[in-house]
Amino acid sequence: MRRLRRVKIVATLGPASQDEKTIEELARAGADVFRINMSHASHELLAQTVTRIRNVEKVIKHPLGILVDLQGPKLRVGKFDGGSVMLTAGATFTLDNSPEPGNVNRVHLPHPEILEAVSVGDRLLLDDGKIELRATRVGGGSIETTVVHSGKLSDKKGVSLPDTLLSVGALTEKDHADLLKALENDADWIALSFVQRPEDIIDVRKIVQGRAGVMAKIEKPQAVERLEEIIKLCDAFMIARGDLGVEMPLEQVPGLQKRMIRIARRYGKPVVVATQMLESMITSPVPTRAEVSDVSIAVFEGADAIMLSAESASGQYPVEAVATMNKVAVAVENDVNYRSIIRAQMTEPEATAADAISAATRQVAETLDLAAIVTYTSSGSTAIRAARERPSKPILALSPNYRTVRRLSIVWGIHCVETEDAVNLEDMVDRACVIAYQEGLARPGDRIAITAGIPLGTPGATNMLRIAFVRQDGTGSS
Repeated sequence: MRRLRRVKIVATLGPASQDEKTIEELARAGADVFRINMSHASHELLAQTVTRIRNVEKVIKHPLGILVDLQGPKLRVGKFDGGSVMLTAGATFTLDNSPEPGNVNRVHLPHPEILEAVSVGDRLLLDDGKIELRATRVGGGSIETTVVHSGKLSDKKGVSLPDTLLSVGALTEKDHADLLKALENDADWIALSFVQRPEDIIDVRKIVQGRAGVMAKIEKPQAVERLEEIIKLCDAFMIARGDLGVEMPLEQVPGLQKRMIRIARRYGKPVVVATQMLESMITSPVPTRAEVSDVSIAVFEGADAIMLSAESASGQYPVEAVATMNKVAVAVENDVNYRSIIRAQMTEPEATAADAISAATRQVAETLDLAAIVTYTSSGSTAIRAARERPSKPILALSPNYRTVRRLSIVWGIHCVETEDAVNLEDMVDRACVIAYQEGLARPGDRIAITAGIPLGTPGATNMLRIAFVRQDGTGSS
């Protein structure tokens, strides 16, 4: 089950793919992490799906990550008398706190926080941005707007607020309950939707307390404005291009994606590129050329992971979608230009011993043409630092903590194996050589680089680099 690519694949599970047989097929086709979307999953289904993933993990003998994606605040208009209305450009339309059924002039907005926060001039985007309103008068429990882009508006359609900072946090009551259930079921990653401010991440971290990785979904302009503050606080982040493309001008999203991937490299935080990557494969067995190009760009830019949403959750070809993404990624990483593009995006290591060792390890491994880089990692930080360097050599991460092994399944280039902590330096070298040999990363006669923290087992204290020789019996000497 060792992957032939460095970028990881996240597959969303849903009605088309949440049975155990399909999950195994998806894993064998290339899925490294499975996403459970709490917008559509009950607590019972969450527990069942986690059990199925863990059963598949035992069968294929390969760690699989689980990402639980919290729904976040869902802002929607109320209902109409008749189910829908047609809004005309230039007309006046009011959103208010009256629960009466709406008509062509007004509709109930059951969110007092919006009524209080919107200012004159702010945009309100309805139904995924298809209809645009602009606030002309606010106060007294209502927002009077002018219709900018016309369209049909029906019951319970979503509301987006690209210009408004809401006072409520990203974590709703439902999210809090879902988060506790996800932690109870040993989820590896928690994705927080509609992050607006760094405080949103702090709120979740207080609850999670290190039991899972916290991933910020960047899908609002307010988050983009405070991007670096948010990235410093989270363990990883997702470029959620769907809502980002609704609330920001579409033409800005590609440049923003590139910028965010480079910031991720600088801070050593895993980054996932998501939404519409192979959208046509929901109904077609093959993608469009533009979609293949889109996936390729994310891989060329050095994203840690690329994600499938409806393609694998509810589409007609879930396994084919994962297999296609896998093939595209392998082809890109074998392209003659790939290494030079990845190398051009390299950032300077931070002024810490751990980052200096990681940078030196990459250079030594490539200069001496070593077979692999082996990192001993308890918390995962040593392995993530190694991956941040984007070496051309394989990274083998050894950890005594299976939670760490699973969590690293989303990080670029890392092949992770659970093993006991080494008892001394000789055992450390032997164990690294034996596992590198067993996993097919090194052959007798090869040399490998080994990084670890001394004293052994100290989290986040990478301070040692050794070069070891793999003997004929698979053991090592240094």
